Amino acid sequence: MKRILVIEDEPEMRRNLATILRLEQFHPIPAENGRVGIELAASQNPDLILCDVMMPELDGYGVLQALRENAQTVAIPFIFLTAKGEKPDVRAGMNLGADDYLTKPVPKVELLEAIRTRLARADQQSRPVFNPNFKSSSPLEEAFGLTPRAAEVLLWLAQGKTNAEIGQILGNTESTVKKHVAEIFEKAGVETRGAATLRALEILSSPRAHQKGMSL
Repeated sequence: MKRILVIEDEPEMRRNLATILRLEQFHPIPAENGRVGIELAASQNPDLILCDVMMPELDGYGVLQALRENAQTVAIPFIFLTAKGEKPDVRAGMNLGADDYLTKPVPKVELLEAIRTRLARADQQSRPVFNPNFKSSSPLEEAFGLTPRAAEVLLWLAQGKTNAEIGQILGNTESTVKKHVAEIFEKAGVETRGAATLRALEILSSPRAHQKGMSL
């Protein structure tokens, strides 16, 4: 039974979505706000996430960004379900890495079709399985032509650390870390932290990266 995380702050809407999913033989996992949703995404490993945009404290865009920056949740299919249906809103969501953007009120048939389409695509592609070696940043330096410090930043970014946390670890200011992240995006040919994380995990999971770790 496929597990679907429903991040929705309106109780009635959350219950309705859960009921629809349950009747269609899905296993709904309800989350009443964005922060709870992020925690459940990491602990419950859902097959797909439905998420509202307009929520207090942390909106849907913040949720998606956090999930795409975490190696554990970066590949989970993500569908926005929201009343914000203007083109700039849709573009913003898709640029962050959303797989689909449905505007409320969405017909049940359309909702289920979107869910099944994304689940089928995920099954075909299968989520990448990584076994990264985080002992050295030198494989990242070599692979992307990064400066040693930018490679260190990418090493921690791939482990889900925020800019502020990376700054504390490396003894840099957050603005300096942001400059290194910009360098990473340019050299790796990516536009988001999630994409940079995936590229880094691919490199760090290679046999060459593990050989370097053994030789340290």
